Amino acid sequence: MNVNPDLLSAGHRDDYLTNRRQAWFAFAMTFALMLFDFIDRQVIVSLFPHIRSEWHLSDKQLGSLVSIVSIVVAAGGIPVALIADRTGRVKSIVVMAIAWSLATISCMFTGNFVQLFTARAVVGLGETGYGSVGAALIATLFPQRLRSATLGVFFAAPTLGSVLGVFLGGIIAAHWGWKAAFGVVGVPGLLLALLYMRVRDYDTVALTSAPQRTSETLTHIFATLLRTRTLLFVCGGAAAQLITISAMWSWLPSYLNRYHAMNIEVAARAAAGVVLVSALSCTFWGIAVGRLTQRAPRNKLPALSLLCITTCVIFTTAFGGPYTGDVQFAWIVVGAFFMNCTVGIVAGVAMDVVHPGMRSTGAAVVSLFQNMFGLAVGPFLAGVLSDRWGLQHALALTPLCSLLAAVCFVIAMRSYDSDVSRIVASVRDVTPLATDDRVRAPLME
Repeated sequence: MNVNPDLLSAGHRDDYLTNRRQAWFAFAMTFALMLFDFIDRQVIVSLFPHIRSEWHLSDKQLGSLVSIVSIVVAAGGIPVALIADRTGRVKSIVVMAIAWSLATISCMFTGNFVQLFTARAVVGLGETGYGSVGAALIATLFPQRLRSATLGVFFAAPTLGSVLGVFLGGIIAAHWGWKAAFGVVGVPGLLLALLYMRVRDYDTVALTSAPQRTSETLTHIFATLLRTRTLLFVCGGAAAQLITISAMWSWLPSYLNRYHAMNIEVAARAAAGVVLVSALSCTFWGIAVGRLTQRAPRNKLPALSLLCITTCVIFTTAFGGPYTGDVQFAWIVVGAFFMNCTVGIVAGVAMDVVHPGMRSTGAAVVSLFQNMFGLAVGPFLAGVLSDRWGLQHALALTPLCSLLAAVCFVIAMRSYDSDVSRIVASVRDVTPLATDDRVRAPLME
């Protein structure tokens, strides 16, 4: 059967955890920080031609400057989420935002590849856990009926941030040099971090039957998550699709510069437009799939499978077919509309099958797979393939990973209902928490 876990677990409540205004303020601030998370992360891709020319780097080295951020985020995501789940999400987010913003600013003072690589690793260290902790906060503050839509919009922020990062990087580099781009985009995150302290957290939810020792608690948490087959296969599918996405995000400005003879600034603007299409599509697919599968939530998974197959077909045709010039670019734009379909929906499915007391940690598991096996792999894999066969062939081959994503989502559908039912049987209500003094706040209509 198809079960709505929040409706059943909360008796009949399917409303905002706190009042509507506070929930939407939390959403706006969390969205804004996610936006600058990815502006800071992706600004470098439009700077590739400048860095390549000045420091004589290979495509593999350039790709590693993107991949290292995702590797560090993946490695630290679960520990950070565990801390956030037990000590508070808002304070954790504030610390993260300050750290990654300062690290981004430091990139403008680097003088060689090793220094820039190290600074980028520190950017990843600051961003570690942010997406999962932010997603857990939104998923808990909002009613289940809005979960796919709000998470779809939230996870459009990485794409929008990538758009702005690519766009701003090209413009700033053209006028003030490529190093200045890091300083310009790093400052706003510091200001947002201070404002974020006004966001309201929710109280940590006790894990029913969980042991009290830290080591035993960790064992209990991970054993529970690893038994959740839906979560594991959804993680695999999300990561495989992100190989395609991250390769396109990272290398499209360079591709347009090399193969379409666009200057660096024009290539950055064109690539930003493509990424913008994928950002809009993330929201579109989050809302559309959520509404179409409202009565049968597990059908989100075969829907994702079909969209991933469509992504693969379009991109392999665009880069591996006979098309050139404006016709090829049109194919790329169409592919962008489909490629970002998974992000918000995957997060919603993960929240459906994870206990509220583990939601930051469960989201961190998704983030680990997405970063380590998706976002980290795409730019580096495409760089390696480009050094061997050329960038066009690299971008024709990487979308084949979307077929693997499609298979994972179909398998995940088979265990969705049973995993949801298990959560329904054990979940408790949660109550909001005022983050400034950690005193429980009354629910308000």
